[in-house]
Amino acid sequence: MAFELRQQLKLSQQLIMTPQLQMAIKLLQMSRLELMETINQELEQNPALEEIQEMAADDQPVDKTEPELTDNPAEKEVTIDDKIHDEIDWSNYIEEYNAPSKMNFETEKKDSINYESFTARKESLNEHLLWQLLMTSPTENEQRIGSLIIGNLNNDGYLDIPVEELVRLSGESIETVEQLLKRMQTFDPVGVCSRDLKECLLIQLRHLNVNNPIVTEIIKNHLNHIENKNYKAISKSLKISLDDTIAAVDIIKGLEPRPGRQFSEEETQYIYPDIFIYKYENEFVITLNDDGMPKLRINSFYKKSMARNNKIPENTKNYIQDKMRSATWLIKSIHQRQKTIYKVMESILRFQRDFFEQGISYLKPMVLRDVAQDISMHESTISRVTTNKYAYTPQGIYELKYFFNSPIKRLYGSAVASASVQDKIRQMILSENPKKPYSDDKLSAMLKESNINIARRTVAKYREMLGVLSSNKRKQI
Repeated sequence: MAFELRQQLKLSQQLIMTPQLQMAIKLLQMSRLELMETINQELEQNPALEEIQEMAADDQPVDKTEPELTDNPAEKEVTIDDKIHDEIDWSNYIEEYNAPSKMNFETEKKDSINYESFTARKESLNEHLLWQLLMTSPTENEQRIGSLIIGNLNNDGYLDIPVEELVRLSGESIETVEQLLKRMQTFDPVGVCSRDLKECLLIQLRHLNVNNPIVTEIIKNHLNHIENKNYKAISKSLKISLDDTIAAVDIIKGLEPRPGRQFSEEETQYIYPDIFIYKYENEFVITLNDDGMPKLRINSFYKKSMARNNKIPENTKNYIQDKMRSATWLIKSIHQRQKTIYKVMESILRFQRDFFEQGISYLKPMVLRDVAQDISMHESTISRVTTNKYAYTPQGIYELKYFFNSPIKRLYGSAVASASVQDKIRQMILSENPKKPYSDDKLSAMLKESNINIARRTVAKYREMLGVLSSNKRKQI
């Protein structure tokens, strides 16, 4: 067998995502806050990009000869074939981005400081406990052991490791560690540094001077019955009346099972709508939220320098051209993002008009394919547009993903959206008798009476999604 080398020509087609298209896709799936952060970062790194500064009414008017983020129906979408040539025709570029627009942007001028935007840093549980430990004038060993205890608490304030591990890490005796742990369990909030729920509740009872043997016995041996609201089992075991059991359970309910809850470090997440939908007379008006969004343009100094064909070194010229291309594509990508969001919201409004007028009960089943076919875009594009985007509507603030729901069959007639079924389940539970809550089977039967064919396990799934307990745990005696 002989081996030989040959040359062969092969013609093939490949789909390659240009950096410009990658930027457009990346910006499309960003939330509003992420987009503003990206724009600010680009403003810092790209000298060819600058922000149009708003001026007061008595000052000189803002130069409007530069490209702004306005909508132009004739603007071509960013596609794979789009390329920016080395020779940029700035005159056409300016005319293109100064064309009249049908899109509205929500703008609000704030003359005063919004003090609600300023929040003080919240003290953590570790800092609060360490301050109390230092106030007891501890010895060097006690401070070292106390720091170990505080460092091994979870978010609820419970000790995550056994005492034996603390003894090994500190090198002290078990009596010393337990003595300091017992002292720290009386710190504020009371019950912190406990090893389990029973110990936490018993510490709080001692702190409140509650000397009720029934309450103590229930905490020690019958917490599982409280969880299931099996008060009859507690009464039978302790040989007491049901009224005495309920009175003792009410005392336990007043205790705090998670002492570290008030020091939770979870930050409040504020939602800034990307779109506002208002009803004016009999029509809905879609307005994009442009409040706080920087208005971008190409730096006039670099633009004029390139236009005059001055004697610029080749390396410098290439650098400026690269930065100007990057700035141009950022502006076009942001413009395309706003235009796409507007088109998607228009399509959603056409499909879900009954929801915007009458509420959740009138939400229709809809999938991404419906909107994609309506506005001639790919489903993946619709998915990116509706991710982390919020709309302010007459019915409240909703994520765009909310309007896409799987259908639930009716016994007769058209299907209903799953979100509408969940809302109906929530309304049924709110109107139930607390002493005789509806079981999942009962809810399923009631929905069938309302012409909604749904299984018991689906009802249970929707109930859990709503954060509602099962019927035996909702029951009140």
